[in-house]
Amino acid sequence: MGASRSPELSFRIMHPHAAGVDIGNAAHYAAVPPESCREGESCVRRFETFTVDLSLLADWLKSHQVDTVALESTGVYWIPLFEVLESRGFQVCLVDARRSKSLPGRKTDVKDCQWLQQLHTCGLLHSAFRPEDEICVMRSYLRQRDMLITSAADHIQHVQKALQQMNVKLSNVISDVTGQTGMAIIQAILDGERDPLKLAQHRDPRCKNSAEVIAKSLVGNWRDDHLFELRQAVELVRFYQQKIRECDIQIESWLNRFPDRRQDPLSSLPKRKAKRNPHTPEFDARSSLHRVTGIDLTSIDGIEANTALKIVSEIGCDISRWPSVKHFCSWLCLCPGNKKSGGKVLSSRTRRSRNRVAAALRMAAQSLERSQTALGASYRRMKSRLGAPEAITATAHKLARIVYSLFKHGQAYVDLGQEAYEQMYQTRIRRSLEKRALQLGFQLTPLPCST
Repeated sequence: MGASRSPELSFRIMHPHAAGVDIGNAAHYAAVPPESCREGESCVRRFETFTVDLSLLADWLKSHQVDTVALESTGVYWIPLFEVLESRGFQVCLVDARRSKSLPGRKTDVKDCQWLQQLHTCGLLHSAFRPEDEICVMRSYLRQRDMLITSAADHIQHVQKALQQMNVKLSNVISDVTGQTGMAIIQAILDGERDPLKLAQHRDPRCKNSAEVIAKSLVGNWRDDHLFELRQAVELVRFYQQKIRECDIQIESWLNRFPDRRQDPLSSLPKRKAKRNPHTPEFDARSSLHRVTGIDLTSIDGIEANTALKIVSEIGCDISRWPSVKHFCSWLCLCPGNKKSGGKVLSSRTRRSRNRVAAALRMAAQSLERSQTALGASYRRMKSRLGAPEAITATAHKLARIVYSLFKHGQAYVDLGQEAYEQMYQTRIRRSLEKRALQLGFQLTPLPCST
């Protein structure tokens, strides 16, 4: 089945030896340039998705002198083929499916792969970002860890539900039922203890409420079905916590394989008082990331070790894939959109995205609400003027620019402080008012200081 060149695709040929592959669960459809096929030979072939067939697909592309292949990022079905083609020396262009949609009414697997091949030949497709293989491995570990944390959170809700059904108001008197006090009391309940005073003796000294208040919340209805639900939920929480610890061991072991990029290998990070975060890895992630990247991302206000791990696992250590900080923020979808027509701005709304780095930076921005820093003061000022959603996006944009600058220049981030930010803001407002007054023919005169 040959493919004829459409008149509208008479562009300059950028990749003469390009192929396109339409990805599927059961089969892949591959298209090669019609010029590379012999007379009567089809330039489109169907291959099943077994590993043997993926090797046959790579051999078939080699026999047609193909050197670059365009793939749609469909689910996770593209990953095995991507790895096979990359190992065979092909330049693989992973394309967002939204950017390669075929014309309506012409949707078939054969036409899709031919459309991909034609677009890639003319250089109209842009490859999606994919970090180096070592970072991809660490990214898989971090995403697996996040999945385990999400699953554990579901079962923590089951623990709280079982306690509520028994009218045990433990969550009203302690901040975290899965903390040291909560788990000790729950385990005593599962062991058969019912006396609230004895149960309250498991209170940790750091707990804010007294033993009497906690004992008052531990009078409940000890039905067997509720106890059974509680026992299973607790076992599942502990199971996932154990799997999370195994992930931490694997992540730490993988980070130790990276070379030391610190300018001074004997240098150590200054100690910082970290906020309590139950999801923080058990190993010293801050020092490990400093050794791997050569910079301290946790020096940025709002970014702690867990957030820094997510950032490094998604973008790697090489920031040169983005030519400028504007490209980086655009990839994160944290900058204003650009939708114009007829010389008018139709919308500047920020594009929606599932980018994990952007989500982590938004969470970091939200944590700055009470921070006595320049970023915290900036966030609160924008929140009062724009509202919380816009302030979070704008502050996440600022954090992204700082992260890019740290990776590119390697200089440590220094916080100016809340007072310095307020002074700079007042100076900027005063200069703006003076400029406006001069345009109107007036001159501003400061009032004398009141005694």
